[in-house]
Amino acid sequence: MVRKLQNAAFFLALAALTASCAHAGEAALLLEEPYGRFGAFNPTGHAAIYLSDVCAETPTQLRRCEPGEGGVVLSRYHKVGGYDWLAMPLIPYLYAVDEPSEIPASADAKMVLRLRDRYRRNHLMDIVSDDPKREIPGGDWTQLVGESYDRKIYGYAVATQDSQDDTLIVEFNRRRNDSHFNLFFRNCANFAEGVLNFYYPHSIHRSFIADAGLMTPKQAAKSLAKYSKRHSDVDLRTFVIPQVPGSIRRSTPVNGVVESLVKSKKYVLPLALLHPVVTGTLVIAYFGDGRFHPDPDAAVFDPARDETPVGQESSAAGDSRPESFSTSTSGASRPSALE
Repeated sequence: MVRKLQNAAFFLALAALTASCAHAGEAALLLEEPYGRFGAFNPTGHAAIYLSDVCAETPTQLRRCEPGEGGVVLSRYHKVGGYDWLAMPLIPYLYAVDEPSEIPASADAKMVLRLRDRYRRNHLMDIVSDDPKREIPGGDWTQLVGESYDRKIYGYAVATQDSQDDTLIVEFNRRRNDSHFNLFFRNCANFAEGVLNFYYPHSIHRSFIADAGLMTPKQAAKSLAKYSKRHSDVDLRTFVIPQVPGSIRRSTPVNGVVESLVKSKKYVLPLALLHPVVTGTLVIAYFGDGRFHPDPDAAVFDPARDETPVGQESSAAGDSRPESFSTSTSGASRPSALE
């Protein structure tokens, strides 16, 4: 009888462990390339967090996902509705449409503006109201939807547990959500740092050598990659979300603070003439701790084929490449901070 009870307890524990693993979600750092005029001035790009099992009840309220829903993208924004953070469903965040079947095969700037404004009118009027002086209001709200028209995005995904997701939802929903954005000390990368350190404590840290003590999107990705190498139980998976083809200018590679200085002739040459010792120190810092490149074999997210960006096979196993983008969307299924 004792042996039978022991066997029963073992199988119950195994079943519980299997169920826990089966219901484990994903948290992914989205490392987004810079674009446009501001991207030329600030080449550090943008950081956001994708959660596969957390969804948006509203852009400011989180909940658990229902079956068939594709998760949420969280990030900190500057001057968008007066909020510190906002939550967007994955497909609208990437493509400014509700369903993968609506994603255009290619796009130009006018089309993207129309798609964004249509989504705003349907879903975001409480945050971005009409402007009586212009047909489509200006401002940074455009960063909430259609990010993949402007830039390529790299993802770094780690597993989460249901209990962690539940705690994060409660914490985000209860605390004040007032903007006090600061480019140097309270930016999008600091937000991502807080969320990832909640799931994996001490996984993300700033670099005083490569980024002069500032938190940058690339440093967050580098920290997570190093953390996964030091902890064998962390299964880090990488993916890339290509920029949608079209006439919109292509985004540029993400750089850190020191890296951007070393790589830019307009900065490094005058600095080398005026302060050769300082310049030499920056170069040494870059080669010593500033180099980090996205995974060239990262799996390519195709919304016409993949339910989520995570859990895919590496693109090295197939014929997909980060520069590719499927133009077929028929029959597609929806993709599935704490401080």
